[in-house]
Amino acid sequence: MITVVYRLIVIFVAVLVIWELFSQKELKAQATAALVVIPLVLRAFMLV
Repeated sequence: MITVVYRLIVIFVAVLVIWELFSQKELKAQATAALVVIPLVLRAFMLV
C-alpha cells in the first residue's frame, strides 16, 4: 500500500515538473527541469 502511495506522489511531482519544463521559455530552466525529471521517472518505474 505504501509503495502505491509513494509512486502516486512521485508521478504527481514528475507531471508538475514536466509541465514546468514545457511552460518555461529559458533554456537554462528547461535543462534544470529535465535533469530533475529523470530521477523522478526512474523512481516511478522503480528502477532506482
